[in-house]
Amino acid sequence: MKNIKDYTLEELQEELINLGEKKFRAEQIFKWLYVEKVKSFEEMTNLSKELREKLNKEYTICNFNILKKQESKDGTIKYLFDVLDGNAIETVLMKYHYGYSICVSSQIGCKMGCKFCASTGINFVRSLSSGEIVEQILAVEQDQNIRISNVVFMGIGEPLDNYDNVVKAIRIINDQKGLSIGARHISISTSGLVPNIYRLAKENIQCTLSISLHATNNKKRSSMMPVNNAYPIEELIKACKEYIKITNRRISFEYALAKDNNDNKEDAKELVKLLHGMLCHVNLIPINKIENGKFDKSSNENIMKFRDYLNDHGIVATIRRELGSDIDAACRTIKKKELKK
Repeated sequence: MKNIKDYTLEELQEELINLGEKKFRAEQIFKWLYVEKVKSFEEMTNLSKELREKLNKEYTICNFNILKKQESKDGTIKYLFDVLDGNAIETVLMKYHYGYSICVSSQIGCKMGCKFCASTGINFVRSLSSGEIVEQILAVEQDQNIRISNVVFMGIGEPLDNYDNVVKAIRIINDQKGLSIGARHISISTSGLVPNIYRLAKENIQCTLSISLHATNNKKRSSMMPVNNAYPIEELIKACKEYIKITNRRISFEYALAKDNNDNKEDAKELVKLLHGMLCHVNLIPINKIENGKFDKSSNENIMKFRDYLNDHGIVATIRRELGSDIDAACRTIKKKELKK
């Protein structure tokens, strides 16, 4: 059956009309799903019994099961969810002074093969539907009895490789009659799928685009990120400049610092040159050592020197706060073994 959480409000209105119902019923269902957060059609008490029977016959409500939950000493919580087809995904909840942020997965497995990411080696199974992406937020909110204010697409999978479902999920998340999370509080991270960066620029979604850059020349970046062989740095930067031109939105460049690889002064100089004049921000990430990985974390002294050089030369740079490292919930540390049910 069809997952009712896969529909935007407009699509759900069409579905209700096709069922011979008034389209305002879609708004009622949306409220039940995303405001009241019910788990069954029977709980939608302002709908007629006949309509609830129709809904039960035509649709299912995707409700993930929690297989495992780990809490870090810093309050970060990592969830392992059963996605109801024999597969599992991870989702991470982080608490900041401004509220709760959630890192969602967009695929089961990943095709990108980035050498510093623990998700590398997880066999790609399929992309998540829009409803399965949204359900990660709902399941965590229900479990913790909280309201999430920020969403980052930085979990398992390449969001722009699941373009249509990710964009639809953002529209559902952003809808004021649904979860009502502002687009500027939603961030999409990509390894650099250039064609879909151009597509995203034309969607008129005011979300934040984060580019996993991690190197300033093609040789070094390709050794870290195979996607660079298909879309080299020159093409990526060109697409980013077009994105900024169309959206007037600042891009965040993610740069994971690996010891004796991309963390020296020459790399910093090249990064300043590469990003000169762009409306951007650099998010420096202390790289996390992964099992069988060849990259080691840069020293704290090097990380701070790198940040200071960028800031001193006109590129706004900050160091990402590490959360959940003790439960393998920090950036790029999702492990293959934890995705086996």
